[in-house]
Amino acid sequence: MSDDVQDGFVRVRMDLSYDGKDFSGWAKQARGQRTVQGDIEDALRTVTRSGETYELTVAGRTDAGVHARGQVAHVDLPLGLWEEHRDKLLRRLAGRLSHDVRIWSLTEAPAGFNARFSAIWRRYAYRVTDNPGGVDPLLRGHVLWHDWALDLDAMNEAAAALVGEHDFAAYCKKREGATTIRTLQELRWQRRSDGVLEATVKADAFCHNMVRSLVGALLFVGDGHRPVDWPGKVLAAGVRDSAVHVVRPHGLTLEEVGYPADELLAARNREARNKRSLPGSAGCC
Repeated sequence: MSDDVQDGFVRVRMDLSYDGKDFSGWAKQARGQRTVQGDIEDALRTVTRSGETYELTVAGRTDAGVHARGQVAHVDLPLGLWEEHRDKLLRRLAGRLSHDVRIWSLTEAPAGFNARFSAIWRRYAYRVTDNPGGVDPLLRGHVLWHDWALDLDAMNEAAAALVGEHDFAAYCKKREGATTIRTLQELRWQRRSDGVLEATVKADAFCHNMVRSLVGALLFVGDGHRPVDWPGKVLAAGVRDSAVHVVRPHGLTLEEVGYPADELLAARNREARNKRSLPGSAGCC
């Protein structure tokens, strides 16, 4: 599948952040709800005085209420429009966009770059507190309150069994025609100096609800409701388990997206479009 930029256009990489509280997720919605993609595309059309909307492609399509600190997107713009506006575009977008979404850089993307398919990993953080008094009011929009004491060591022991390439069907909301095979590169918890527990979750890609489902399972281990080996057994069963709780979105933040060296971008772009299967499983490509 070709991803060549159309003649007369330039691909622009966009690095951005947003507070997801008042957004219905990243992707534009048919019923007109407020979304990050919709806000940015509208602002871009307005500040460049364009007669058409230039569609964004994003590294990770976050759900409603999920935040992003290190989101990446790209947009293909007519070369003339880019040359006319490039020097002032960032400042003009800052003046047009609401304060809960910020664009930090706009740069010409190297050949072969695709914000979604060229990425080799995405890193999320989920933050939760087990403080019996609740969440610091200044952090309430970004930290979940769990009303049970949490055992950090038990959660990390359970998390270790989930790392690697697996079919995460038990932790994903299935989408027709989409694989649930992912490589979970890192899953670990630490307790910060302020008492907040922070999960680092890093994978080549994520399926729908995967991070919040993994966190939900590990919280059940941490508070003693489930044994340490339970999340691994759920994974091995390979089917969606109603006992796995999908935690609320406001504790989740997309922190960073990783890309290979410029000369490897096109190859990664092609590789990421292939549908995966586990060794020994049926199917190909």
